[in-house]
Amino acid sequence: MRIVVLAGGIGGARFLRGLKEAVGPQADITVIGNTGDDIHLFGLKVCPDLDTVMYTLGGGIHEEQGWGRADESFAVKDELKAYGVGPEWFGLGDKDFATHIVRTQMLGAGYPLSAVTEALCARWQPGVRLIPMSDDRVETHVLIEQDGAKKAVHFQEFWVKLHATVPAEAIIPVGAESARPAPGVLEAIAEADVILFPPSNPVVSVGTILAVPGIRAAVAAAAAPVVGLSPIIGAAPVRGMADKVLAAVGVETSAAAVARHYGSRAAAPGDASGGGGQGAGLLDGWLVDEADADAVAEVEAAGIPCRAVPLWMTDVERTAAMARAALELAEAVRRA
Repeated sequence: MRIVVLAGGIGGARFLRGLKEAVGPQADITVIGNTGDDIHLFGLKVCPDLDTVMYTLGGGIHEEQGWGRADESFAVKDELKAYGVGPEWFGLGDKDFATHIVRTQMLGAGYPLSAVTEALCARWQPGVRLIPMSDDRVETHVLIEQDGAKKAVHFQEFWVKLHATVPAEAIIPVGAESARPAPGVLEAIAEADVILFPPSNPVVSVGTILAVPGIRAAVAAAAAPVVGLSPIIGAAPVRGMADKVLAAVGVETSAAAVARHYGSRAAAPGDASGGGGQGAGLLDGWLVDEADADAVAEVEAAGIPCRAVPLWMTDVERTAAMARAALELAEAVRRA
């Protein structure tokens, strides 16, 4: 079975761990990773979502945080602070610095990000094929109002420094309009047996991947069924502050609203349920948590088959059960 997953950071990485447990080593999993969170710090190229997937599946993640390396130290960060070199709000550990140094050196030598990611994964052996959404530079920025003036800040500043305490007025994937999918991305989507949207942020993770020209159209046109898992449980994000960016794109924080935002592939062109005003709809199936069972009818009224199952990723076994439920729904809509 060839499975393609469009993934952000922590939520996507933890779902992938459960998916690997569910399908075993015989499945061929390709992960298209979000690079809109990428940022240049201390002269280095930092790819938070790619690294979170790589570390999580490779056994090196800081489990409590969900990001960064396990058993980390911060001597370099402390020395930089002593020199007055910032930003202090974004912490990189000593082991993590090594990853970014290698990546930056390889990029400087002319290798594309997709080749660099493959080389880094050779060390971590994540058990999946991890491909950045694009080799081109794309950065998610957030339009905010601060000190009486509107300005755009990098998503990392909005999320990490400001903790999303300032209302987001717009989400802007800078550079996306001229970016191209990385080698292998469109081919993986076209050849997939199943395409999954994990419980990643639908705006700045999965949404940014879909903003790269060609990717959304490829998913919409794919022969494989597309099934998503809600990142919202009981009107609140499973993790993080997804409600802040959903509001910026006019989507309420509910499992049903996110499903409608992605849209139904079965909807006729121009139908209001067909993709949140962004063109063709994408979903053939949607999973909500049991706490949102009353949303099933609403989602199905939008043309998207829906089931309510436990969606809390409390451990690998329960996450694997989520993945099995997604694959079962994919098979059910395929037969239909």
